[in-house]
Amino acid sequence: MPLPRFHRLPPDRQRAIIEVAKAEFAGHGPDAASYNAIIATAGISKTSAYQYFDGKDDLLGLVLSDVVDRLRHQLGTWKPVTTASEFWTGLRRDSAGLTQFLEDNPLDRALADAALARVPADEDNTWLTEVLANGIDLGIVRTDIDRDLLTAATAAVLRVGDHWALAGGADPDQIFDLLAGLWEPRHAH
Repeated sequence: MPLPRFHRLPPDRQRAIIEVAKAEFAGHGPDAASYNAIIATAGISKTSAYQYFDGKDDLLGLVLSDVVDRLRHQLGTWKPVTTASEFWTGLRRDSAGLTQFLEDNPLDRALADAALARVPADEDNTWLTEVLANGIDLGIVRTDIDRDLLTAATAAVLRVGDHWALAGGADPDQIFDLLAGLWEPRHAH
């Protein structure tokens, strides 16, 4: 994460540096991106850059954290519903909103996987936690699987589903069919 001096910059200057870095990382990939190109494009000297960041990895961490924050902001919070129909409608709405956000923000889209991969598995994922809790309350989501495992599997299906939809997947209902199959409560035979 950035050094304290970065946080003393005006917010618009911080944002400008993040956007320049995001463009470089998205355009060339995190490994091939040039720290020197980022600081030159951002209009900061090498000396100043090292007062703001410990290096390229530090700046990458800030950019990827920003991408995660933007994705979480886009999703917002899940609004609990009282019927299965409302649940699936809300899930489709939120998923479509996130897909549209990624389509409208190609730099975030390019870095989304790298950003989400850096999020620790035990870190709070409020939206998904709320979705699953609401689904359990409604009897839509199974309870015989460890909650952390179910959360991780659901996140993976949603991530793949977003990529598939952005690549022109023909039938978005297939994503929700996968989730319904994953979540379907098991009944004793």
